[in-house]
Amino acid sequence: MGTISETRHDDVLVLTLDNPGAANGLTREMATTVHDRLRDCPEDVEAVVITGAGRAFCAGQDLAEATSGDLGTTDLGDIVKASYTPLALGIREMEKPVVCAVNGVAAGAGANLALACDIVIASEDASFIQSFSKIGLVPDTSGSFFLPRLVGPARATALMFLGEKVSANKALGWGMIYDVVPGTVLLDTATALARQLATMPTRGLALTKKLINASLANDLQSQLGLEEELQRQAGRTADFQEGVRAFLEKRKPTYAGR
Repeated sequence: MGTISETRHDDVLVLTLDNPGAANGLTREMATTVHDRLRDCPEDVEAVVITGAGRAFCAGQDLAEATSGDLGTTDLGDIVKASYTPLALGIREMEKPVVCAVNGVAAGAGANLALACDIVIASEDASFIQSFSKIGLVPDTSGSFFLPRLVGPARATALMFLGEKVSANKALGWGMIYDVVPGTVLLDTATALARQLATMPTRGLALTKKLINASLANDLQSQLGLEEELQRQAGRTADFQEGVRAFLEKRKPTYAGR
């Protein structure tokens, strides 16, 4: 049975997918645990890193668990509704940065879990596979929403139909992910980035995340209106006042996330 391990690095929480018998494939309990940890994140955590144990990031749904009963009566829609839809929404709705460190193969729901995160860094030997078509399924965990927006509908369609492996460097070139680094420094790099984000005005980052989420569906006029409203909120934060004071006083700001 897979687990989610947790470690703290000051104000950064690292969640590690750990299901070695299934290349860190997600069980329903694992997916729910990640969602719950994001939802109930302690107040003193300012950023989260999600990664995988060992050589794989996540092979998607643990098929052995999902199909342990009669295949003819297994309702995969119920599994998606209970586990993977809340997980994707939990990442996007979390008002703190979520960095994904993809340390190996990211397939199916594992690939789409990564793409739902705010910033994705991959090791040089990582890969991304929309493996659903290989067993007659459709993409879930928000992949059908984010992948076409990241790489365009033509590439997304081909990747989802063919289930081809995309190397980390190709994913970087296509705009799927933010950066590629050697595997030996992946977690350190992702954690350092999360620490950097944690020292920034995180209330402003949360409002920026709301803008990004809304931009995926809004027309221009609606988005401009939302920019006005969220800029109004950002301008009332203590972090904005601290940032301006620090600029005028020519010193480094100290943000409190308020």
